[in-house]
Amino acid sequence: MSGLVQAESAQIAPPPNLAVKAYLLKDFNSNYIIASQNSSMRIEPASLTKIMTAYLAFKALKNGHLSLTQTLPVSEFAWRVEGSKMFIEPNKPVTVDELLHGTIIQSGNDSSIALAEGIAGTEPQFADMMNKEAARLGMKNTHYMNSTGLPDPQHFTTADDLATLATALIRDFPDQYQRLYSTKEYTYNKITQPNRNRLLWSDPNVDGMKTGHTESAGYCLISSAKRDGIRRVSVVLGAPTDSARASESQKLLNYGYQYFDSKLIYKQGQAINQLKVWKGTENQVASTVANNLFVTVPKGDYANIKAVMSSTQPLVAPIKKGQVVGTVKFTLNGKTIEERNLVAAKSIDGAGILGRAWDTIKLLMQ
Repeated sequence: MSGLVQAESAQIAPPPNLAVKAYLLKDFNSNYIIASQNSSMRIEPASLTKIMTAYLAFKALKNGHLSLTQTLPVSEFAWRVEGSKMFIEPNKPVTVDELLHGTIIQSGNDSSIALAEGIAGTEPQFADMMNKEAARLGMKNTHYMNSTGLPDPQHFTTADDLATLATALIRDFPDQYQRLYSTKEYTYNKITQPNRNRLLWSDPNVDGMKTGHTESAGYCLISSAKRDGIRRVSVVLGAPTDSARASESQKLLNYGYQYFDSKLIYKQGQAINQLKVWKGTENQVASTVANNLFVTVPKGDYANIKAVMSSTQPLVAPIKKGQVVGTVKFTLNGKTIEERNLVAAKSIDGAGILGRAWDTIKLLMQ
């Protein structure tokens, strides 16, 4: 659950007024939306599309369908594509790892198509995979027609969905993200091209993501930064110039770090409280959270957070580890800022006939 809680909170500045069509800033760990404008507006993603292309390539690597050293063919279609290129050539072997570098750092349309064809056979079939993955990730207002981001009336997304995708890539493939997205330049075919993300040079906390630009989309930039262990993801869409997308992204990141804190409340597996169990081999079970639970609040407001827990009652064995046994809700000044299921920290078997019968009587007497 996320939102921007400012009313009646600590006195903080409003979000910056950015010269862009749409923007969004979120905390990576809590998924809390710190600031946004027009974040559900349908936009043309341009080369931000290549984040999904890379996501599916990383997934294919993880599943063993590709290997980094594997060579892929370069089709005539990939070779002749318009726009930015890494300058691959037909009949010249190129590895998956080289294509990933070309797609992520050089924003090559040719390398994106070669990856798409290597994974799915054809780019249209790869676009089908992209759309299925978008649906799985919860990207409700996104539709892909190609692997590159070249303009198409049916190729669209939103800042909300792009933030979801960027977060998923960093979360699901952290080693690949760290290895590739912070690389400042790449040379292929004796041609060196710089990463177009200017923040990699100007902000040491920024460790990557992706640029995009077409005449109709304007200048776009997704950036991720990590300061003092806190990661934030910013999405800036439709800036008027290359330099503006960098400066507006920097303003947005600075705003988030200046005015908002993110804290780990409960670790995954940490025992939070003990719940009464009926008809089990044990009469209590610890509740926990399935994943680390972070909250993000305006600086100065952490002490004002209130937690309210509720449990499933009566809680009757058998209970499986990970079974939902309650909820915890965090509020700030009466507004819910986070809500999460509580789950059983371990399994509890059902008691024998006598134990179950005795607990049945006690339950009836309550």
